[in-house]
Amino acid sequence: MNTLQPYNFSAPIQGVKVKPMSEDGTMVKIRYDGLLHNSGAENVLLYAGFGDVNNWENIKELPMQLISTGWEQSLQMEENQLNFCFKDHVGNWDNNNGMNWIYRIS
Repeated sequence: MNTLQPYNFSAPIQGVKVKPMSEDGTMVKIRYDGLLHNSGAENVLLYAGFGDVNNWENIKELPMQLISTGWEQSLQMEENQLNFCFKDHVGNWDNNNGMNWIYRIS
């Protein structure tokens, strides 16, 4: 019998929701319908790095997929803390008023 429960998205924070896609939380899906989406961005990149919030490592720019409610992208955690924000096709950023977003595996 399969005892795994379905995973749910977190409550939205400034248009961002995170959902673990694996039991250990290392595969995550991020959904975004914040400032850039609401401003009509044609493309959105997930800008993500790992480790200390003030010293991101292994930085990635991943194109997000447009869905009916905004944008989404999945990625594999490389460390126990993911730091991320968003950028559109003309260089506008949504970084949660300079705080970015953080997803941690405890």
